[in-house]
Amino acid sequence: MKWTKWKFCAGIDEAGRGPLAGPVAVGAVLISTKNKKCLKCVFEKIKGKDSKKLTVSEREKWFQVIHAEQTKGNLQYTVSLVGAKIIDKKGIMYAIQTALRRSLLKINAKPTQTQVLLDGGLRAPQQYIYQKTIIKGDESKLVISLASIVAKVIRDKKMCQYAIQYPKYDFNLHKGYGTARHRKKLQQHGISLLHRASFCRFL
Repeated sequence: MKWTKWKFCAGIDEAGRGPLAGPVAVGAVLISTKNKKCLKCVFEKIKGKDSKKLTVSEREKWFQVIHAEQTKGNLQYTVSLVGAKIIDKKGIMYAIQTALRRSLLKINAKPTQTQVLLDGGLRAPQQYIYQKTIIKGDESKLVISLASIVAKVIRDKKMCQYAIQYPKYDFNLHKGYGTARHRKKLQQHGISLLHRASFCRFL
C-alpha cells in the first residue's frame, strides 16, 4: 500500500483489555498524509515506543504534545470507553469492537479515504477497505504509538476519578489491574459495580 491511495491515516490501539475493573479504552489518532513528515519530526523521540514503555510522566508529557498538535489542527485524536457492565454482558471483544467503531466515527475517518493501522489483533469494520492489522504495531508505527498513549492516559485518568467514588479499592494506584494490592482489597470488600464480575469469578 502507498500513501497516495488515501488522504488520511488512522492509528488504533486499546488499553485496559485485562484489568479486573474499569472500562476498556480504544484510542484513535487521525493524521492527514500532508502532515505525515512534519509530525514524524515532532514525535521522533517516541518512535518505536508504545505507552507501556513510557513512564507515567513521559506519557503525560507526550499526551500534552498530542493535544497541542490537535489544537493546531495537525491531527485529531479521541478515546472511547466501554464499561464493565457491557464487558460482562457481551464479552471483552464485543466491548473493544464497540469502542473501536465509536472512535473511528468520532474522528470522522472516511472509509474510502483513510488507511487504518491497527495494533495486535484489532480489526476495523469491513467498510474500511484500507485497513491493516500489525503485530506490535504500537512499536513500529508512529500513529499507532500515539493512539496507544491517548488510550492509556485517558483510561488512567478515568480510573483515578473512580478512585474517589470507590475509595476502598485504590484504583488510582493499580488502575484496576489484578495486582496483589487489588486482589487483597477484593478479598476484604468484595466486588464493586466497577468490577468486571466475569473477570473476578475465580479469585
